[in-house]
Amino acid sequence: MELAVSTDMLVAGTHFFVDADPRKLGHKALAVNLSDLAAMGATPRWALLAISLPKVDAAWLRTFSRGFLALAREHAVDLVGGDTTRGPLNLCVTIMGEVPRGKALRRDGARASDDVWVSGVLGDAALAVAHRVGRVKLGRSELAHCTRALDLPRPRLALGVALRSLAHAALDISDGLAADLGHICERSRLGADLWIEALPRSAVG
Repeated sequence: MELAVSTDMLVAGTHFFVDADPRKLGHKALAVNLSDLAAMGATPRWALLAISLPKVDAAWLRTFSRGFLALAREHAVDLVGGDTTRGPLNLCVTIMGEVPRGKALRRDGARASDDVWVSGVLGDAALAVAHRVGRVKLGRSELAHCTRALDLPRPRLALGVALRSLAHAALDISDGLAADLGHICERSRLGADLWIEALPRSAVG
């Protein structure tokens, strides 16, 4: 086996709203890292969690931990260490997992004949953010749907494992399809054509 490692930092006011539900935030902090391992075709095993908090808040930490650990148990991930300090609210997770030797999905593995595929739909979480900051106005049911996508993302670990023998390259696209596809193209020294009408876009709006 080979070791797969990824680190993601979530900063209050940049990656999540400062009044975010701590249980959902705990889920999200781990989920975005699990998604990175899924894109490698790896099975997650261990996590490290570092938190910067403006003040000691036992109730907030208990609720955050429930969300984090519930998802960790779901995917058999052990929390093996981390750190805490005082400061602006920041969350940093390092996730580690295993993938069979030579089977990892890498950014530099794409081939000129490959198709570009996306799992799920694009835009729901972005619409929830746009509603929150006043750029769009969503109805109650639309907002609930988009907010679930923003607050409770589901890492596609089983899909990542299934793609080991099919895909040549993969990447989590939390930074946006264009930006992350660009990383694959750069590392693989290729270009890509996208058919906009074929993209699985949000049905909201």
